[in-house]
Amino acid sequence: MFSPASFRMRLCANVVAGGGVIACPTEAVWGLSCDPFSESAVQRLLDLKDRPAHKGLILVAGDESQLDFLLEDLPQTLRRKLSVSWPGPNTWLVPHHGRVPALVHGRFESVAVRVSGHPLVRELCLEYGGPMVSSSANVAGSPAPKTLLAVRKYFGNRLDGVLPGQVGVAGRPSTIRDVFSDEVFRA
Repeated sequence: MFSPASFRMRLCANVVAGGGVIACPTEAVWGLSCDPFSESAVQRLLDLKDRPAHKGLILVAGDESQLDFLLEDLPQTLRRKLSVSWPGPNTWLVPHHGRVPALVHGRFESVAVRVSGHPLVRELCLEYGGPMVSSSANVAGSPAPKTLLAVRKYFGNRLDGVLPGQVGVAGRPSTIRDVFSDEVFRA
C-alpha cells in the first residue's frame, strides 16, 4: 500500500545516496545530512553552513550495527557504555582509524558518533543503509533552527531534499563525550 510518508523517506534516502544534502528534524533541532563517504556532498554541506572542515562532523546511525566498522576495536566495556546510552542524545568521540574521510573527522583522531533517538532519523538511516553526516541546519554562528521555516530562511532552495516532520523534545543538541575519558566537549 502506498504511503506518502514512506515515499518521502525513500526519496530522501535516495537523495543522500545520490550525493545530495537534505534537511531533517532531529532530537532537538533541524539538521543537515549527507553521505559521509561522498566528498562532494560533505564539502557542499560544509559550504552551505560556512563551517570549517577542521572542526569535524557527527555521524548519526539508525542502530548501533551501522557503526560497527568504527566500534569493532573498542573494548567490550566501552562498547557496553555506548550501547546503554543509545538510542538517544549521546554523541561519543571514538577513534576513526582512517575509516572515515578527513572532511568528516576534521583535524581529530576521533570521530563523533550517535545512534539517534529520533524515529525519523533512525528510519532514514536504516532506509539509506548506513550512518549519515548530521549537523545542525544553520549557517555557522547563527542559532540552530527548530522549525522548517527557519531552515528555509537559511538555505532557501539550495537543499536537495527535506524530510518533513517535527523536532524532538530534547531541549538542546546532544552531549558530546570522549569514549575513553568521559570528558564532555558539549554539554
